[in-house]
Amino acid sequence: MAAAILRRARSRRRRPPASPRRAHAGPAPPRARPAPSDPEGPAPRPTRSCRCRKWRRGSGLAWSMAGTRGVGREAAAAGSLPGKRPPEPEEPSLLGAPGLSPGPGSDPGLSDSEESVFSGLEDSGSDGSEADTAAEEEDGASSDEQHSGTEKPPGQQAGTPSPRTEVASVRLEDEYVEDSSDEEDIRNTVGNVPLEWYDDFPHVGYDLDGRRIYKPLRTPDELDQFLDKMDNPDYWRTVRDRMTGHSVQLTDEQVALVRRLQRGQFGDVSFNPYEPAVDFFSGDLMIHPVTNRPADKRSFIPSLVEKEKVSRMVHAIKMGWIQPRRPRDSTPSFYDLWAQEDPDAVLGRHKMHVPAPKLALPGHAESYNPPPEYLPSEEERMAWEQREPEERRLNFLPRRFPSLRAVPAYGRFIQERFERCLDLYLCPRQRKMRVNVDPEDLIPRLPRPRDLQPFPTCQALVYRGHGDLVRCLSVSPGGQWLASGSDDGSVRLWEVASARCVRTVPVGGVVKSVAWNPRPTVCLVAVAVEDAVLLLNPALGDRLVVGSTDQLLSAFTPPAEPAAQPAHWLEASEEERRVGLRLRICHGKPVTQATWHGRGDYMAVVLATLGRSQVLIHQLSRRRSQSPFRRGHGQVQRVAFHPVRPFLLVASQRSVRLYHLLRQELTKKLTPNCKWVSSLAVHPAGDNVICGSYDSKLVWFDLDLSTRPYRVLRHHKKALRAVAFHPRYPLFASGSDDGSVIVCHGMVYNDLLQNPLLVPVKVLKGHSLTKDLGVLDVAFHPTQPWVFSAGADGTLRLFT
Repeated sequence: MAAAILRRARSRRRRPPASPRRAHAGPAPPRARPAPSDPEGPAPRPTRSCRCRKWRRGSGLAWSMAGTRGVGREAAAAGSLPGKRPPEPEEPSLLGAPGLSPGPGSDPGLSDSEESVFSGLEDSGSDGSEADTAAEEEDGASSDEQHSGTEKPPGQQAGTPSPRTEVASVRLEDEYVEDSSDEEDIRNTVGNVPLEWYDDFPHVGYDLDGRRIYKPLRTPDELDQFLDKMDNPDYWRTVRDRMTGHSVQLTDEQVALVRRLQRGQFGDVSFNPYEPAVDFFSGDLMIHPVTNRPADKRSFIPSLVEKEKVSRMVHAIKMGWIQPRRPRDSTPSFYDLWAQEDPDAVLGRHKMHVPAPKLALPGHAESYNPPPEYLPSEEERMAWEQREPEERRLNFLPRRFPSLRAVPAYGRFIQERFERCLDLYLCPRQRKMRVNVDPEDLIPRLPRPRDLQPFPTCQALVYRGHGDLVRCLSVSPGGQWLASGSDDGSVRLWEVASARCVRTVPVGGVVKSVAWNPRPTVCLVAVAVEDAVLLLNPALGDRLVVGSTDQLLSAFTPPAEPAAQPAHWLEASEEERRVGLRLRICHGKPVTQATWHGRGDYMAVVLATLGRSQVLIHQLSRRRSQSPFRRGHGQVQRVAFHPVRPFLLVASQRSVRLYHLLRQELTKKLTPNCKWVSSLAVHPAGDNVICGSYDSKLVWFDLDLSTRPYRVLRHHKKALRAVAFHPRYPLFASGSDDGSVIVCHGMVYNDLLQNPLLVPVKVLKGHSLTKDLGVLDVAFHPTQPWVFSAGADGTLRLFT
């Protein structure tokens, strides 16, 4: 304990405590000793219990004088007599001042300041006089050291040092030799307290006297640290003391200690971790045993505890709770990954293992000399090339070679091997637990077709007369007349009930579109021929309706200053009026479609061109034309007016856009996920839209639900050419190049929470394929559950 205290005091020697009063008070004069006549001297002050204060205030000099004091005590004990201690005579000082004799009760080898330090006479607690006295004692420590080190006993010459001085100098030299600064500096006495508690205070703790230890006035920032790093060569060995807030520079010994610890070595250099071990027990047989204790009785009596354990284990073996160990299997633990996986194999016992799918074995088609029935004909070869890669039954064409030597290298070998590797390690495989369910329960519960009647079921009439394929047809609002356009350059008007051709109007070009005006009080047919739209008055039906139509067209008064329009309105000549032609609207570009608004005054036209003028809207009453779009969005295929709202639906190749005509803004954009949209139809209620595509898909959109398809129907095998809704019944039909018309039941409920019911009810066939074309247009009767179809075989058919 004394050695530890001595080392700790030595570590304080290099930093003598700096009193705040010393800087301006100057050196304090030595304190006067008590008079020799007073043998007892003044009464000593109460000694403080904190010995740490004596170590800090005394510094290293006080401890160097401790050895001198011990020598003086020995001398006093050797030469003193019982009773009062005789006073020593005064000795001259080296500086000329008279030597002061120590008072009674003090050691002759100590000066006044040293004695006050060791006796605890300093006090920094209450008043300033005591603090000043402490400062004076501290300042006089160095001078008293010289006096105490140079005093000589009586009768000794000045040049001969006294034995006491020699002992003190020896102790002083030994102290510096054995000096060590490894002890921790504990000036901050806050103890084991988190220093984060002092973040909001100007100090970091308290010293031994209870005074605050203030933080540095200015905390160095990153710029100061960088400059210090550049300027200070010892920056790398400077660390910050968190207890005091100051920077401490490590010595070479401390740096070496840190490096040894970083390398995982011991801190003490002289420590040898590999010293030879000394065995306590010798390997040789000795005469005397280590212990001569007699053996216990339990060493040769059977243990009852072990007997009970053995009986329990025997009972467990009898009951079958403990099974004997199985002999180890000597077979190797590796296995063939690609071997046949049987249930007893390692992978077969793994429950979650899913074997990779096996490649199909080659058949006769892969042979270099296949049978003749496997070789494709020229038509089959062309059909195989026109199909999509994923739709082909075989990804190659069988060929015949005279010998195996003549077979060339397979061009898709590397691609197929790469796809096989992708299938092996990229395609996820999942084991699905098979549930015993009735296959009939997996089929959705659809109503029977007989419960969804009426709908067309059979062919009733065939309208013959066109010399070429019939591209379009339209039914009058009353359902009595039927108009059709063909590639033979004529428009024919038919009576629906009798299939009789009432009138034939030659137009001199391929008819792309025919549309009957939906107003019952107007008898007018729009015919799209080449780059013009012809307005015909067929003069069928009520004479009053025919006369009012001519009056409506002739009542127009042209404006004084005609405005520039994208189309030209021309009156028909007398010869054309005899045929039934009333107006001609010229566009300068080929017209592909013409459709009427529900009120019959506006008509939308699609032109086969690129740009913003693909769609034009004509107003019949004012004979005005306008282009509603500023820029185009792809090739426009079909347009349709919304039956209830002021919307215009424009179908391009990949999307369907819904425009608000009054606000002149885009409302919705429908994505049918088709390669090429071919046809468009709007439900009479206006909330649902169907689209047909050339990749044999029929897409149903619910405008209130999403812009994605609600249902995609793939009932046709070839491209869809036309789709149509029935204006009254929940029916819609689609015509395809496979020569069939599929009629579906499409019930739309008023309840928004109930989805539409889509059920295919009938497949109608009757048209023959011509030039790989089948049904080109379909239309429903306005009042009856009948459907009309126009085919490439030059006929029109009515299914009822």
